[in-house]
Amino acid sequence: MASIQALVASFFLVLVVSATAQPTSSSLRVGFYKYTCPSAEAIVRDTIYKAFSSDPGLAADFIRMIFHDCFVRGCDASILLNSTKGNIAERDSPVNNPSLEGFDVIDQVKARLEAACPQTVSCADIIAFAARDSVFKAGGIYYDIPSGRRDGLISRASEVIQNLPPPSFTVPQLIANFARKGFSVDEMVILSGAHSIGVSHCTSFSNRLYSFNATSKQDPLLDPKYAAFLKTKCPQSNSKTNPTVALDSITPNILDNKYYQQLMTYRGLLSSDEALYTSMLTKGMVLNNAKDGSVWGAEFVKAMVRLGSVDVLTGMQGEIRKVCSAVN
Repeated sequence: MASIQALVASFFLVLVVSATAQPTSSSLRVGFYKYTCPSAEAIVRDTIYKAFSSDPGLAADFIRMIFHDCFVRGCDASILLNSTKGNIAERDSPVNNPSLEGFDVIDQVKARLEAACPQTVSCADIIAFAARDSVFKAGGIYYDIPSGRRDGLISRASEVIQNLPPPSFTVPQLIANFARKGFSVDEMVILSGAHSIGVSHCTSFSNRLYSFNATSKQDPLLDPKYAAFLKTKCPQSNSKTNPTVALDSITPNILDNKYYQQLMTYRGLLSSDEALYTSMLTKGMVLNNAKDGSVWGAEFVKAMVRLGSVDVLTGMQGEIRKVCSAVN
């Protein structure tokens, strides 16, 4: 399981941000299940909070899950579908398997919702609610999330690599990748702050330690002391086990703006993270986000609402799955 320890919510500044003021799909609305399944959001929250008690690292997984779902085919829960004979689904892409967890918890949520309100709440909305509740649990930032998404019918692993940015991307590549989904450069930098929690496998950054380029084995931008620490966690001789390292070395258990502060000391774990500070296209945004955590938090949840509205299925599109891992 992802190695994030228990969080103490009373330590956090709670920011309440209304999602209704943010641009979203016109078919989504806050309180979508008010009459058809009034306990829907409470059931999601109760189930995932119980799961957090045994594995707090799931908060990072659910935030990552909505990103990985919405950037591939839109926010349609295609990431939850199992592979079938003749088709490898998104969840079994090397990008998601075995690093992304939480699928079993989503299944638990869906089972409870089906018992309370049969075939009413979509799996896509469950992902959105779980991400929202994870942001609150890990960072003390609450926001309303519009709902009304429907579930997709197709999931292809081949589309994951085509749409999700790898950790080797440069800033221009990141900007282009996010722009294709309708995000500004500023929103891209703000959403990158999700790397304030969670972990990364050594294989995602070990090239910065041992095989950076033809002239330098170690990335010269990487803080030397931090590089030495990383080598103890990811020794060259231990490549088969592929250990994990916290993405944020300052406050690895809390969703906050310390992520940006570590970039300023050249301790960004992934090259795509550190590039945000070294590129003149985004350096100023990193500096601004590093200054005030409450301002960043407010902007972060606005961007999360936008993320949750990417290419959604609504109305009669798609379906409401009975189980999240298979189409009806």
